[in-house]
Amino acid sequence: MITRDEAFELLKKYNKDPFHIQHALTVELVMQWYAKELGYAEDAEYWGIVGLLHDIDFEIYPDEHCLKAPTLLRDGGVGEDIIHAVCSHGYGITVGCGETIDVEPVHEMEKVLFAADELTGLIGAAALMRPSKSTKDMELKSLKKKYKSKGFAAGCSREVIERGAVQLGWELDKLLTMTLQAMADTEDELNARLSVT
Repeated sequence: MITRDEAFELLKKYNKDPFHIQHALTVELVMQWYAKELGYAEDAEYWGIVGLLHDIDFEIYPDEHCLKAPTLLRDGGVGEDIIHAVCSHGYGITVGCGETIDVEPVHEMEKVLFAADELTGLIGAAALMRPSKSTKDMELKSLKKKYKSKGFAAGCSREVIERGAVQLGWELDKLLTMTLQAMADTEDELNARLSVT
């Protein structure tokens, strides 16, 4: 299996924008947190690598997101299991070129990625509006208020987030609560990683 360091170098080969690097690191840490929380602690690094690489093709090929990823990942020596997981986070979404992603999330890890990816963006945007710029002091009711405001972080699809909760068999509140907790718990580690990239 590709190592975490190799995965990070592969990510940086195709992603230069600091925002995209930060998103990848955020999702990596959130995925590791979920792995531990859901009873997959021994696979936490693997879940993290999937999170790290999930948007590998987005910066260069935004209109072919999840369609170009298999080639970039295979060229980087990534296994088919990770490729499936990465592509499955676009399931049912029609990308800019008009194609709809048909790779279905099967494993719980893939369903978590699908559900949490967009949500991390929304929570991150909500944190930036706070005086502390932090998720650590954000309450669920504050997040829900932002979530319900259609104009706030409009690029973060509520429909995808809600579909993700359904795929997991969770209430939306559970997904919001856990992902907010995941980001709060991993915020210091994220900041440490950002300071060295």
